[in-house]
Amino acid sequence: MRGHDQAHGEAMKPEDLLGPLNEVEKKFAPKQVFVAGDTKLFEMGPRVSIVGSRKATVQGLHDARQITQELVRHGVVIVSGLAEGIDTAAHSTAIHSGGKTIAVLGTPLNECFPRANHALQDTIMRDHLTLSQFPAGLPVQRGNFPMRNRTMALMSNATVIVEAGEDSGSLHQGWEALRLGRPLFITQRIASDTQLTWPKKMQEYGAMVLAPEQLEDLLDLLPASGSRLRLDASF
Repeated sequence: MRGHDQAHGEAMKPEDLLGPLNEVEKKFAPKQVFVAGDTKLFEMGPRVSIVGSRKATVQGLHDARQITQELVRHGVVIVSGLAEGIDTAAHSTAIHSGGKTIAVLGTPLNECFPRANHALQDTIMRDHLTLSQFPAGLPVQRGNFPMRNRTMALMSNATVIVEAGEDSGSLHQGWEALRLGRPLFITQRIASDTQLTWPKKMQEYGAMVLAPEQLEDLLDLLPASGSRLRLDASF
C-alpha cells in the first residue's frame, strides 16, 4: 500500500520545477501539479518524452526501447505517460538500463491506469518521479489525457513520437511541443508511412525525422543539463 504522502503527493507550481514560464508556456500550463518522488530529476539531465500508441506493434516497442537505451546512455531523463504500449516500454527500459524516468499521469497520484502498471507506478513514485495535475479524489475522465499530454510537452526538453495512428493521444503532445517551440521528432518508419497524414503535417510545422539508431540530431538539440537557464538558451 502506498503511504498517504506518496499517494497524494506534494503540491507544487510548474514554475517550482521549470523556473519562470513565458506567456506561451503559461497558456495551457496547469496551476499546480502533485509530485511523488525525486524532484531533483529536473536538475539532473535533459528530459525527453518518449510517447506513442497504446496498442504498439512489435517494431514500435523495439524502437522505443532502442531510443530509450541510447538516451539513457547519454544521461537523458526519460519522460512518458505510463500508458500501456510505448509509454510502458519507455519507462521500463529506462529503469532496467539504470536511468531515471518521470511519469506524467492522466489520473490522480492515488489512481493507476492501466491497472496492470500498478507495480511500475509504485516503483517510479518511490525511486524516480511521478507527477499529476489532477488532485486526489478527482474523477478520471477521458479529457484528462490530452491535458496530461500538453503538460508532458511542457515538462520535456524534446518529444519523440515513436508510433501513433491518426487518432492517437500522442498527437496532442506533438502539436503542443511544436507550439511551445520544443523539438519534436517522429521516427523514420512512421514518417514514411503513406497511410498516415499527420507526420507530413507536423513536419510542415517543424517536426524532424528520427532514425532510432541515429540520435545525433536529437542529442545535439538538448541542453547539457536539466537546468532552466540552459533550456532557455537552447530554445
